[in-house]
This record gives sequence, structure tokens and C-alpha cells, in this order.
Amino acid sequence: MHSRHTESDQSTATAATSTDTATNRRALRRGVRRFATKKIIIASALVATGILVGSGFLAQSSIASSEKAASSQRTEQALAATVEKSRVVAQAQDTLARADQVVALATAKVDTTTLSTSIASLTNYSALDAPAVTALTVQTEFQAQQVKAAADEADRIAAEAAAAAAEKAEADAQAAAAAAAEALAQTNTVDGAKAAAASIASSQYGWGDSQFSCLASLWQKESGWSYQAYNASSGATGIPQALPGSKMASIGSDWETNATTQIKWGLQYIASSYGTPCSAWSHSQSVNWY
Repeated sequence: MHSRHTESDQSTATAATSTDTATNRRALRRGVRRFATKKIIIASALVATGILVGSGFLAQSSIASSEKAASSQRTEQALAATVEKSRVVAQAQDTLARADQVVALATAKVDTTTLSTSIASLTNYSALDAPAVTALTVQTEFQAQQVKAAADEADRIAAEAAAAAAEKAEADAQAAAAAAAEALAQTNTVDGAKAAAASIASSQYGWGDSQFSCLASLWQKESGWSYQAYNASSGATGIPQALPGSKMASIGSDWETNATTQIKWGLQYIASSYGTPCSAWSHSQSVNWY
């Protein structure tokens, strides 16, 4: 009896142990699953947090990059604007220099009012923006070219007028010289010399025909009214037979070739020495000279 009871108890104990073991295993598996689930949840949370942090960082980085790009663009634009203003200012200064020179050269020739007004406006280039300076520069340059062209045309017309005037003056001078030569040639003849003497005696000394008659006889005797007459023995020269002939230079340097010069000197000599031609002629008749 005792032996069977023991076997029965052992079987019962064994069954209980098996049951406990199975229960423990199931509990362990549930614990493992719960732990795994927690790990997944924690990992997911960490991932989510990392995503959020990363997204925020990326967003901030993107904003910073955009601001930096915008700042760089603004800097480049400002630099470009400065360079452009420097360029247009240099052009304006160059245009002003040329325009001022055009005005200086053209003022006495053509109207430069419009160009001067543009120059005055462009002179304020430092207070204007680049487009305004460029517009004024183009305007001033165009007007300067127009004024220069007008001044050049005025110069051309003036040069042509001067050439025409010079040509006319030369022609007039040649005509006058020809007329003088012709008059001289005429005066240097005997009849021409007598006509010149009669005119001068009347207009300058008031001697009429009777005095001229005495003069005609006197100089006919002395030189035959030849302006080339020369007395080799005495050196007396010309129509009035001046001694020496160089005395007649007091009237004109052409005394050797111009009968009128000789006549003027001879009449002056007669007036101062004898008073009238008839007195001189009377003296010549008495002593054979005057």
C-alpha cells in the first residue's frame, strides 16, 4: 500500500512540475514579447525624434543658405551697380571735356546755347543715377557733334569767302598795278609829262596857262621833257635837270623812273627859288641856267 502511494505522489509531483515549467515558459515568452515590443516602440520613438531633429536642422540649414545666397546676390548687385556708375561717370567726364572744347571753339561761329544747357545738366552727374547720366551723356555727345559740324561748315564758308576776297584783292591789286603802270607809261611820255605838270601847277600852285607857257619853254630847253634826260658834263638829271638827280628822292624813291615825281620836285624848286615859272624862265634866258 505504501509503495503504491509513493508512486502516485511522485507522478503527481512530476505532473505539477511539468505544468509549472510550461507556465513559466509561457510567461517568459510573454515577457520577451513585451520587451521586444518596448524596444520597437523606443526605437521608433528615437527614429521619429531623429527625423524631427534632422528635419528641423535641414530646414534651418536651408533658410541659412537662402539668406546667404540672397546676401551674396545683394552684394554682387551693389558691386555691379558701383562698377556701372563708375563707367558711366567716366563716359560723362570724357563727353564733358570734348563738349567744353567744342563750345570754346564754336561760340563765335554758331549758336551753342542748347549744348551749353546739356553740359550744365551733365555736370551734376554725381547726383544722378546711372541711367540718367547715360541719357544725358548721349544727348550731350549728339549735340556736341551737331555743333561741331555746324562750326566746321561755318569755317568752310568763311574760308571760301576769305579765299574769294583774297582772290578779288589780288585781282584788284593787279588791276591797280596795271592801271598805275599804264598811267606811268602815259605820264612818262612828253605829252603825258606836260599834262601832269599843267595839272599840278594849277591845283597846287594856282599857276594858269601863262605860267605853264613859261614852264613849258624852260623844261623844253633843259631836258626836252624827257624823264630820262641826263647831262653827262654836269650830272643834272631828269625833266627839271636836278643837280644832283638824287635831290628828287625827297619827293619819291622812284625819281629815276617816274616823270610825275620829277615834275613835283621841279615845281617845288621853282616856287621856292624864283616864285613862278616865268621868273625862272627869265633867269634861264639871262644866264642860260636856272
